[in-house]
Amino acid sequence: MTTSRRTFLGFVGGGALAAGLAACGSSGPSSTPGSTTGASGAGGAGSGATYWFLTGQPQQGIREAQVKRFNDANPDTKLKTTEFQNDAFKAKIKTAIGAGQGPTLIWGWGGGGLKAYVEAGQVEDLTDWLNKDQADLKNSIFPSAFTAATVNGKIYAVPGETVTPIVLFYDKRAFEKIGAEPPKSWQDIMSLVPKFNEKGIAPFSLGGQSRWTNMMWLEFLFDRIGGAEVFQNIFDGKKDGWSDPSALKALEEMQNLIKANGFIKGFSSITADSNADQALLYTGKAAMMLHGAWTYGNMKASGGDFVTGGHMGYMNFPPYDGGKGDPSDTVGNPGQYMSISSKATDGEKETAKKFIANNTLDDATVEAWVKSGNIPVVKSAKDKLSSITDKNDSAWLNFVYDTAANAKNFAQSWDQALSPTQAETLLDNIAKLFQLSISPQQFATNMNAVIGQ
Repeated sequence: MTTSRRTFLGFVGGGALAAGLAACGSSGPSSTPGSTTGASGAGGAGSGATYWFLTGQPQQGIREAQVKRFNDANPDTKLKTTEFQNDAFKAKIKTAIGAGQGPTLIWGWGGGGLKAYVEAGQVEDLTDWLNKDQADLKNSIFPSAFTAATVNGKIYAVPGETVTPIVLFYDKRAFEKIGAEPPKSWQDIMSLVPKFNEKGIAPFSLGGQSRWTNMMWLEFLFDRIGGAEVFQNIFDGKKDGWSDPSALKALEEMQNLIKANGFIKGFSSITADSNADQALLYTGKAAMMLHGAWTYGNMKASGGDFVTGGHMGYMNFPPYDGGKGDPSDTVGNPGQYMSISSKATDGEKETAKKFIANNTLDDATVEAWVKSGNIPVVKSAKDKLSSITDKNDSAWLNFVYDTAANAKNFAQSWDQALSPTQAETLLDNIAKLFQLSISPQQFATNMNAVIGQ
């Protein structure tokens, strides 16, 4: 089984240590043993607190165990659950919430989806509750995870589950062939490109046909050159945000790398979902690859001795000399998020808060996520990593932990942070930018036209 980004974003968290953990959802809604589902699980008057979440292992089992612990401890206020396959969940949740029939607890990805709920008045402001009543819970979570939970300075969701940053992978053997060290800056990257090309090694692998793989490059360049506020202004709907001088500089640098033959020949026809881009790295055809942490499991399972032989290196994206971005910043998936419906009764809201506070990031949950090969979004995860006996896995998970825990800003993937309209326009224009069919200014103009939509 292969772990695609679509699978990953749908069932976030599975398969960091084994490619076989790619999640396979059920065909429709189902129930947790002992729970109420169907119409009564939709959260109307008198139905009690309800919670909808996604199928797919190991995440499904961890979520079910959380609910069981809560219900066993609170027999008079049991939380009712309904489980959905990814696509069915996305279709159902928006319709149900819009009709005032959504669940009490709203599981989601934060960012653009959460912002839409906030603007429609459909979710509770949790800022005071977290700051006053649940300060310990808030302080236990990676601070960077709250970015995608915050709208207009207020917190509307509690981060949970797992973190997955985008990582710069590299083949140590390729660097040995050219007698060079891994890049310490963007300028180093540009100087390495001709050296690898001279040796017949592509500087970077890229599954450009998938479009979102190209996006990861812009996410980092925007941050490293202009700082986190450049994209934050775009997310906030600032007029002409894509024309920020740092944004235009990042777009220009991106095309400079493309023009310098920084990517594997024919990258626009290579798909990421087939893992072809990963294979180019671990077979020695490419020296580096910018990709999600979820690719580790497949490269270990399918890459021969690439991981087990110690040939794979990894690092956070290097800084840009003279740039404004904090070098600790990362991008990707800073967590998953739980909101509370503003349409729920006071009693249902209290049940939801009690569940979030006691059962979503408790010790049993943290241990379960680590055992599944993931880094949960809490500082206490560090204490659990000593149980990982494989030295490669241990080093990898500690790296992922440190990247997420130390990030001054953990930016959400743009196509998750933005509205669907903006995200599709973004992916379309990124493809054109990488094919050199539009200029940086044309890209900015096209994207400015959909800001706020």
